[in-house]
Amino acid sequence: MTSARLAVAVAMCAIGSSLTAARQAPQSKTPERFGIGRAATPEEIAAWDIDVRPDGVGLPPGSGTPGDGTTIYAAKCSGCHGKTGREGPNDRLVGRLPNDTLVGGGPIERLDSVRTIKNFWPYSTTVFDYIRRAMPPDAPGSLKDNEVYALTAYLLYLNDLVSLDATVDATSLPKVKMPARDRFVPDPRGGPKSVPKK
Repeated sequence: MTSARLAVAVAMCAIGSSLTAARQAPQSKTPERFGIGRAATPEEIAAWDIDVRPDGVGLPPGSGTPGDGTTIYAAKCSGCHGKTGREGPNDRLVGRLPNDTLVGGGPIERLDSVRTIKNFWPYSTTVFDYIRRAMPPDAPGSLKDNEVYALTAYLLYLNDLVSLDATVDATSLPKVKMPARDRFVPDPRGGPKSVPKK
């Protein structure tokens, strides 16, 4: 046996011995607790438990009107979505023309249509939920509930879904039927059955 073959054979035996030893070594168990952190308080959990369902469950007290939302939109939203929600540079919130459901050069059935609140979002409550969680992007979660209601009302008004004198609150918002609602198919698996919601 040449010295090169002998070296390879010795190396393979060493690797085999290491693997056998590793298999026979007792496996350490993952501890149930790592000894760091603490349990969240009910107040901390409540601060994060802010999801809003399509039927309005989870909407907080408060209200807003399109008029209230005008100044908030100008101050906190127009830089990303344009003065009227049509210009961008980020997502367009409103169709190009008043009463426009045909956005992006084609009907809303076309996949290349620009998706706006009016032609794509299935639930009005989702508008509220998204604004409250994610907007404005430099300070998400900073808006008060009345401000979120006002912005939601204003955006629904710009999309011809509520009137200028509408008041949007936990009772009226879920009643706004979005044009795209019937375009979404419910998940046949359903949702969790054992977890009660608020």
